[in-house]
Amino acid sequence: MAVSDKKKGKIPETKEEGTLRVSYIFPNGDKYEGECYRSVDGVVVRSGTGKHISANGIIYTGKWHDDKMNGRGRLEHPSGAVYEGEFKDNMYHGSSGTYTFPDGTKYTGSFNKNRLEGEGEFTDRQGLDWTGTFHNKAAPGLKLKLNM
Repeated sequence: MAVSDKKKGKIPETKEEGTLRVSYIFPNGDKYEGECYRSVDGVVVRSGTGKHISANGIIYTGKWHDDKMNGRGRLEHPSGAVYEGEFKDNMYHGSSGTYTFPDGTKYTGSFNKNRLEGEGEFTDRQGLDWTGTFHNKAAPGLKLKLNM
């Protein structure tokens, strides 16, 4: 969703040619502070580093490209769940992300389009580490990692 003239906020001085630093409040109550550029059509598009806080409490801090979460970032949910890692087109996507669940369990490894995909490590509630290959919600053949 591109930042348009319907948004409240200010566009300060240009940081460098083509790059602006903005502070916006969207009509739905979402807020964005960070870098962007003005497209040929005059639409302000998030690009660079910024922080988006949704009206329902979701916080994203990180890289933007073409008005989407793209690059390294951190997404915090009101439930306590947190993802840190690479994003592609607003999705968890990359070889080295960490998703911490609200109950404290944690997955570290590869993500593909918001899904656990590939080699990874899962830490359960007891603090035991399990390693193996993950595919969506399945992880057949996980092995307990012994810390001796």
